[in-house]
Amino acid sequence: MEYLKAFVCGGLLCAIAQVLIDKTNLTPARILVAYVVAGVILGGVGVYQPFADWAGAGATVPLTGFGNNLAKGVREAVKEDGWLGILTGGLKASAGGIAAAILSGGLVALCFSPKDKS
Repeated sequence: MEYLKAFVCGGLLCAIAQVLIDKTNLTPARILVAYVVAGVILGGVGVYQPFADWAGAGATVPLTGFGNNLAKGVREAVKEDGWLGILTGGLKASAGGIAAAILSGGLVALCFSPKDKS
């Protein structure tokens, strides 16, 4: 049942993004940024975490989950370090994911050589 919830919730988030791409003039980059910002806002007010607990990877893997992770990191860092936590909390909370993305991108760049599409 856990896999089904993750599949449905993650698929629903992706389907909403696809509808936005198809039916609006928004670029995919703006939609991605909107998803991260929505995750930060929903995580900041405490709405996203109960959804993420229920949906599992279907809510934590998409970009809204990244935004929620940033908000959670800032909230925890502010409790520990005061106002300085606003600047450091998001990076501390998401450092593992950012490092994995950079490492994966670097490895792919080393393994493959880009070619012109024309």
